[in-house]
Amino acid sequence: MENTPIANGSSLIQIPIEDEVKQAFIDYSMSVIVSRALPDVRDGLKPVHRRIIYSMDELHLASSGKTKKCATIVGDVLGKYHPHGDASVYDALVRLGQDFSQRYIVVEPGGNFGTIAGDPAAAYRYTEAKMTKIAEEMVADIDKDTVDMVPNFDDERKEPSVLPSKFPFLLCNGSMGIAVGMATNMPPHNLREVASAIGAYIDNPEITLDELLTHIKGPDFPTGGIIFGRQGIKDAYRTGRGKILVRGRFKIEVNEKSGAESIVFTEVPYGINTRTLCEKIGELARDKVIEGISAINDESSDRSGMRIVIHLKRGVVTKLVINQLFAKTALQSSFGVINLALVNGRPQVLNLKQIIKCFVDHRDDVITRRTKFDLGKAKAREHILEALITAVDAIDEVIKIIRGSRDEAEAKASLMQRFSFDDIQAQAIVDMQLKRLTHLRIDELKKEMEELKKWIAHLEDLLAHHEKILALIKQDTNELSEKYGDDRRTDIVAGEVESINIEDMIKEEDMVILISKLGYIKRVPVSQYKSQGRGGKGTISAKLVEEDYINQMFVASTHDYLMFITTAGKAYWIKVHEIPEAAKTSRGSHIKSLLAVTANEDITTIVNLKEFTDSEFLFMATANGIVKKTPTSEFRNAKSRGMQAARLDDGDQLVSSILSSGKDEILLVSRRGQALRINEEEVRPMGRSSRGVNGMKLSEGDELCAAIKIYNEPDSKILVVTEKGIGKRVDPNEFNAHGRGTGGQRIFGNVDDKGEIIGSLSVKDDDGVMCITSQGTSIRVEASSITVQGRSASGIKVVDIKDPDYVVGIDRIAHSDEDKADA
Repeated sequence: MENTPIANGSSLIQIPIEDEVKQAFIDYSMSVIVSRALPDVRDGLKPVHRRIIYSMDELHLASSGKTKKCATIVGDVLGKYHPHGDASVYDALVRLGQDFSQRYIVVEPGGNFGTIAGDPAAAYRYTEAKMTKIAEEMVADIDKDTVDMVPNFDDERKEPSVLPSKFPFLLCNGSMGIAVGMATNMPPHNLREVASAIGAYIDNPEITLDELLTHIKGPDFPTGGIIFGRQGIKDAYRTGRGKILVRGRFKIEVNEKSGAESIVFTEVPYGINTRTLCEKIGELARDKVIEGISAINDESSDRSGMRIVIHLKRGVVTKLVINQLFAKTALQSSFGVINLALVNGRPQVLNLKQIIKCFVDHRDDVITRRTKFDLGKAKAREHILEALITAVDAIDEVIKIIRGSRDEAEAKASLMQRFSFDDIQAQAIVDMQLKRLTHLRIDELKKEMEELKKWIAHLEDLLAHHEKILALIKQDTNELSEKYGDDRRTDIVAGEVESINIEDMIKEEDMVILISKLGYIKRVPVSQYKSQGRGGKGTISAKLVEEDYINQMFVASTHDYLMFITTAGKAYWIKVHEIPEAAKTSRGSHIKSLLAVTANEDITTIVNLKEFTDSEFLFMATANGIVKKTPTSEFRNAKSRGMQAARLDDGDQLVSSILSSGKDEILLVSRRGQALRINEEEVRPMGRSSRGVNGMKLSEGDELCAAIKIYNEPDSKILVVTEKGIGKRVDPNEFNAHGRGTGGQRIFGNVDDKGEIIGSLSVKDDDGVMCITSQGTSIRVEASSITVQGRSASGIKVVDIKDPDYVVGIDRIAHSDEDKADA
C-alpha cells in the first residue's frame, strides 16, 4: 500500500488491519507469557511473586522480626514494581501464605488468610505478614551481584530479574498459570526428595529418569491425599505432561448407639474447595444419585484439622457409597501436569531432569557470581590492608607527612610518592582513625590479613574448580532439607492402576430388576424375597399407580452389564449397580433417567452379560418369529446412549434376547403352545442393522413369546407358565430338532382354558423361579415343586391370582448355600 502525505511533512503508513491485529496480539501474548502468567524455571516465581518477596525483603520483614500490614506491602509492590491492580497483588500475597495452597509457605500470615473451604482472606488493611525463613533463603546474597538487576516500570529504581533462590521453589511448591494459548500446572513435591534428586543429578549428570524416580517418588500435595498409579507420574517426569489420579483419604467410624457408620475424610485432593464439595455431595444425596447418606457435616477446625463427616443410614453398604463418592465428586480428581516454564525468557515444556538441571545451572551461576563478588571485595580489602600495615609500621613518618601538608590532597600526594600507594590506599591512610595507631592494632591488621589471604585462596580455588561449586550447591540444598524438610503427606499406591474399578468394592449379589409398563425401574436384592410353597399368595413387589403394572423382570449380579433391547430395535446397556436400589414396595426411578430412550420406544427385553466379546452372541427373536444373532462385541459402545441392534418389520417387536456361544440348541416357544427346537448354527452371524431370518413358522393369531437355550444336563427341564398362573416342566429331550422355519411341536395342552404362555425358562431342580403379575405381586417358588409333565399336558397352578390380574414375567433364580439352608 502507498503512504499518504499528511501535515508537517509526515506521512500516513497504510497497512492491512489483519497484520496489525496479529502483531498486536502477539505483543500482548508475549507480555502475558513473560511478564505475568508463567514462572521462571530458575526461581520458580512469576513476576508478581518475585516482586512481593523482594519488596518484603526491602521492607526488612524478616522472619525474626515483626509483621507489617499487608496494605503496606501491597502499596510498596504497586508503587515500586508492579503497576497492576491491588487485588491481584494481594491475592498472590495471600496464596503464598496459605498452607493448603503452598507445600512450603514463604509468607507468614498474621490474621485471616482464607480457608480451604473457600472463605476469602480479610481485607489487606486488617491482615499482616512477614517473610518465612524459606523466603529469606530465596533472597540470600541478592546484594552480592548474584542476579541481574533491571529497571522497574518507571526507570526510577532497579528490581531483580530473578531471585538467587537457594530454595528449589518450582519443584517444591509447583505453579499454576494460564497464559495466552498455553498454561502451566506443576505439582508440588517433598523438599527432602527434591534435595536428594538434586544431589544425585550433581553426582551424575547422566542420571536416568528411572534413577531419579528412586529419589522423587511423585508429587507431594499440601492437602495430602492418595495418588493411584505411577504411569501418570512417569509420563509427567519423562515428557512434561501427564495425568495423576488423586483421591481423598478417609476412615470409617461407627456410632456405638445407633450402629450406623460414617465416612470421615481427613484429606482431599489438591485444589478442592471443601464447601463446594460438601454442597455437591448434599445435592447428590437429595437427588438420590448417591443413596444411603443421611447427613454431611464439615467439622474441620484448626485444632482437629480437616474432618468432613458423611453420615450413612443403617444397613447401607459403606464401600458402595465410598466408590460412588469417588466416581461422582471431586474426592477423586485428576491433576493434569503441564511442566511449562520460562527458560531464557521462552516458554518450554520440561521434563523432571531438565527442571533440576535448570535449577542447578541457576545456582551455579549465582554462586559463581557471588564468589567473584566476594573475591573482588576481599582483594579490595587486601589492597587496603597492605597500605594500613605499611602505614602503621612507619606511623611517625606518616603523621609527619600528614601534619606537614596544607590539605588532604597534598597529604595523599605525598603519601603516594613516599610509599608508592595508589589513590585508594592513600585515601584509606588519610581516613585512618587515631585509635588504630596503637601497637595492638597492628597485630589485628596482620591477623585480618592472614585470614583474608586464606579466604581469597578459598574463593580462587572455588572458581578454579567447578566441581567444588557443584558440591557447594549440593551442600546448600541438603542443609535446606535438614532445616525445613518434612515427611511426605501424599501416599502413592504401588502398581500401574490408572483408574479405580468401582466393582472392586461393590458387593457381588443377585438383584431382581423390575420394570413397569410406564418405564419405572429398580433393583431389589434377591434375599428380600422369601421362598414360598407352590400356590402361595406372594408378596407385594411394587406399589404402582393404577394405570401401571410390572411387565419386565430380570435377575442379574451387581457386576453384570444389563443390555436393554427396545421396540425400535435399539440396544442400550448400563451396569446393574448403576440402577438405583429401592425397597420392594417402592416404584423406583424412571428408565429415561438412566437411558437415552426416546418417547416412541419401549423396553421389550433385557439380557445380562459379563463382558463384550466376538465369541459370544446376542441371539434375538421377534414376535413374528424372526431370529438373528450378533456378536456382543458390536454392542461395546452402546452404553446409555444406545445403538441399532436389529431392523424390525412394521408391527413386529423383540420378545427375547439371550446370550449364546453360536452353536447352542435353541427352543422357540409360541404363546399358543407350540415349540421349535433348532440348532443355532442354522442362523449365520449378522450385523447390528440386519433384519434376520425366519426362525419359526407361526399359525394365524400366534406369536413368539420366548427363545431359550437347551442344556444337555439330566436335571435340566423346560418350564412354561401361562398368563393365568398355570405351569409345568417338560423334558427337552421330548423335542426333536427341526429345520429353521418350521412349525415345531406341541409344548402345552389347553391354552384356551389355561391361558396363553407368557414365558419359558431352562431350569434345574435346585433353581428358584420368580413370577411377577401385572399388579405388582411377586412369588418365588422352587422349580422342583412344579410337576414334570408331557408335551401335551396342561400344567398345574403355580401362582394363585384373581382376575383381572395376570402373570407378565418369569425368571430363574440360582440358589445360594444360604438359600438352601433356609429352604
